[in-house]
Amino acid sequence: MATPTTILVTRLSAMGDVAMTIPVMKQVLADNPDVEIVFVTNKNWGALCADIPRLTFYPADVKGKHKGVPGLFRLFRELKATYTISAVADLHNVLRSKIVRTFFRLTGTPVAFIDKGRDEKKALTRKENKILQPLTSTIERYGIVFRQLGLRCEMDNNQVFKPRSLPESVVKNLGARGDKKWVGLAPFATYEEKMYPLDKMEAVLASLVQQPEADVLLFGGGKEEVEKLNALASKYPGVKVVAGRFSLAEELAVISQLTVMVSMDSANMHMASLFGVPVVSVWGATHPYAGFMGYGQSMELSVQISDLECRPCSVFGNKPCFRGDHACMNWILPLQITEKVNKVLG
Repeated sequence: MATPTTILVTRLSAMGDVAMTIPVMKQVLADNPDVEIVFVTNKNWGALCADIPRLTFYPADVKGKHKGVPGLFRLFRELKATYTISAVADLHNVLRSKIVRTFFRLTGTPVAFIDKGRDEKKALTRKENKILQPLTSTIERYGIVFRQLGLRCEMDNNQVFKPRSLPESVVKNLGARGDKKWVGLAPFATYEEKMYPLDKMEAVLASLVQQPEADVLLFGGGKEEVEKLNALASKYPGVKVVAGRFSLAEELAVISQLTVMVSMDSANMHMASLFGVPVVSVWGATHPYAGFMGYGQSMELSVQISDLECRPCSVFGNKPCFRGDHACMNWILPLQITEKVNKVLG
């Protein structure tokens, strides 16, 4: 039997970005049966990689033992001692990943890295003379990196994972799904400019709880978000808070059972996409044209104000609104969101 080709893949970033790598790596493994992948990413994201044959999760602790250049050299030495790396695919292309791939390149290992299309994205997001057109998707940009290494990667938008059974710990907390349709609601994002105002999202929630065949589940992360979601749920009997109660693996199982997810341009959109769950995605300062639409998701389910000349004003939503009124989100009516959800619910 021939020795398998082992590709080191790096993406040391936020959960949503890492979730977008999963469909691509899974497709690379399907298209190249003699390939194995060692995936180096945040130590907390291992559950995203579960149940994928020939994919090995390797945790990076960039705030601990792998911090700084000495820590990254330690990471390189660990990987070098544990695996026979045939090539490096850098899907991040930031200082940390550049340092790691350089250590490998200096030992003669081939490397390839993502072209993020920074100039195109600047043209898409600039205030004057904006060029509003769809850019190459992040998924495709990841695929290009593997092709540069001579690997096949033919993306087809197929569902990545099948729905997962609910662990007993989840059933004890949420109850069995039964014949109900589960609607996920994830109102938060890293930056305010990507968030639908919470009072307006409460109007969405108030409408959704009127659906007799549906239960609403609230998603988020972090102590402050959990507190806000618990306060929101207390007003609406039957609404269940998922945030802060389960491990990532358990939460993924819950997401896999959803009928539809309502999400900002955030990690929950990408996690739902892994299971083929339709996502009603709400876009403010950012735009699907930048290439971060959930894998396999339909633009028909996106909600956005299309006639604002200032949109998008940034790729990641990390720039303050220069208008000062956050019109890209405030002008969206709760009805626009609930109509899309009801379209999925049937």
